[in-house]
Amino acid sequence: MLTLKLITEERERVIKGLEKKHFANAEEAINEVMAVDKKRRETQQELDANLSEQKKAAAQIGMLMKQGNKEAAEEAKAKVAQLKDKSKELESVMGQAQQELTTLLCQIPNIPYDEVPEGKAAEDNVVVKTSPNLSQGEEIKTPMTVEEFSNVWTPITLPGEVLPHWELAKKYNLIDFDLGVKISGAGFPVYIGYGARLQRALINFFLDEARASGYTEIMPPTVVNQASGYGTGQLPDKEGQMYHCEIDDLYLIPTAEVPVTNIYRDVILDESELPIKNCAYTQCFRREAGSYGKDVRGLNRLHEFSKIEIVRIDKPEHSKESHKEMLEHVEGLLKKLELPYRILLLCGGDQSFTSSICYDFEVYSEAQKRWLEVSSVSNFDTYQANRLKCRYRNSQTKKTELCHTLNGSALALPRIVAAILENNQTEDGIKVPKVLVPYMGTDIIK
Repeated sequence: MLTLKLITEERERVIKGLEKKHFANAEEAINEVMAVDKKRRETQQELDANLSEQKKAAAQIGMLMKQGNKEAAEEAKAKVAQLKDKSKELESVMGQAQQELTTLLCQIPNIPYDEVPEGKAAEDNVVVKTSPNLSQGEEIKTPMTVEEFSNVWTPITLPGEVLPHWELAKKYNLIDFDLGVKISGAGFPVYIGYGARLQRALINFFLDEARASGYTEIMPPTVVNQASGYGTGQLPDKEGQMYHCEIDDLYLIPTAEVPVTNIYRDVILDESELPIKNCAYTQCFRREAGSYGKDVRGLNRLHEFSKIEIVRIDKPEHSKESHKEMLEHVEGLLKKLELPYRILLLCGGDQSFTSSICYDFEVYSEAQKRWLEVSSVSNFDTYQANRLKCRYRNSQTKKTELCHTLNGSALALPRIVAAILENNQTEDGIKVPKVLVPYMGTDIIK
């Protein structure tokens, strides 16, 4: 959540940032926060004064008793009792004000960086980089709007009948969607034979690449408590999209970002430890309530899927460099998989609740004639760290400061699998990307 220091010292910048994210009634929300904070601070001052007077009055009791002035001592005791009651009342008001303040702050999203473009929705995102124009083998000059990009992008046309991945999965017995419905329901596919091997190959490849880039592998739980969901911003904003185990009050994770980032909840790190670089493979679970239509067919949108996540904890002055390195890492994976891709800088209105800046990676599906999102790489600035109380000790000032947190998919498997199957189909079978051959044990799926 936003810090009170930022809100009070840079009120206008915060309001403009919230307006860029199209947050309704931004000014009113900030004014309400400041009013409640003023009440909290005034109550704290009154409480401090009351406690000081209470301490002085208590000290007088002993002195009066020694002097044998029992009547005055009894009056002092009565005064102390009144002051104690007043302190309890003020503490209650303080607690209510603090709770109200926290609730208000949790309802306010992060503010975007200045370089985030204006816009309301996905069509306003900006293409900042892309793989070469496949049909012509030439570079496309960026940045440009999504609409402008669609006018210059001409992918390779595959020969023969081009099948979507759900038909290829059936033809080559790779994924059984109907069996998944029988066992669990829609959105829970069963991977079979080469389909399962392709999943495992991608997981191992992504983890090996992450370790080679200096990430420490973590194997976290796939259920988390409320505090963890709150720490990274899934709660209270997205509880309707998470699977909830009500008896134990635990949540199935939507991404490894949640448990891995929460390793550093309520932790004060040494500056020399930063940046921290972790990666994790987990199953991810999302209810995807309200999703329907052709865009969710096959692997396009699942309730359970595999994903490798990269997470960084960093100092504020280095987090933008960390973000750049993460973007280069994800782009490197797509290059090695030889998939056509583009990188989008999300506009203010299309950014997540918690991010300050986010880039989406999309791969092109030749069979579906559409772009599929496979990764989001975000810098959250201090927004998550403030909720997590994730801090580091400055080596020069010796004071504690909030860290910056960052995360990205590297990568999510379902749409990568869909793109590999669709873009690599031939009359003889499905070609396996060269980097996956050692993991698969074959260069073609027949």
